[in-house]
Amino acid sequence: MLFLAVDGVAPRAKMNQQRSRRFRSGKEAEELASAIVAKEGKLPDVKRFDSNCITPGTDFMLKLSLAMQKWIEFKQKTDPFWANGATVIFSGPDVPGEGEHKVMDYIREFQASPDYVPNTQHILYGLDADLIMLGLVTHEPKFMLLREKMSVVMGGRRGRGKKKDMLDYQRDDFELLELRALKEMFQIQFRKFADTGTGERLLKVKYDINRIIDDVSGFLYI
Repeated sequence: MLFLAVDGVAPRAKMNQQRSRRFRSGKEAEELASAIVAKEGKLPDVKRFDSNCITPGTDFMLKLSLAMQKWIEFKQKTDPFWANGATVIFSGPDVPGEGEHKVMDYIREFQASPDYVPNTQHILYGLDADLIMLGLVTHEPKFMLLREKMSVVMGGRRGRGKKKDMLDYQRDDFELLELRALKEMFQIQFRKFADTGTGERLLKVKYDINRIIDDVSGFLYI
């Protein structure tokens, strides 16, 4: 099953945060342009992409949504695996919520459904750090994150050569983060709270690594 999620309208608190970021980035871009003009006498003849275009509700996002739907239809007609072997769900910018949270909502619905299959392998693609915490709090035993290596992502920045085109990415440009290993590290880190057999308890409630992960993830996410 393939779930493709694009950011929709975010909650109000997130919108306020995004607005402050855009004001700040706009001010920083203006200061940078002034510095370049002062040094070079003019701005470089390069067309700059306005990231405000990728805000839900814009023409850009509408065109992206339509293009994604046409691409999915094309793949289902031309690719045997898409036609016969994969269920594809597309949640576009017209559906409220950030993309990763729409994915998590689907996983929680799957866990509560009678069709739930334990030990299902989940692979979530994305670079955002909050995906680590969101993956952990699902408590799925087989959950992995697929990410580009930072050396690839940062290529072309700060004099590190030309940035690699995403269409030219190879297998070695990616890495997998297995959250089960991270959960085991949490288990080791907080094992002092477990029952040591001496009868001494550092917690007033029963030790549960899943509850500790929920608490730590909630604290970091806030």
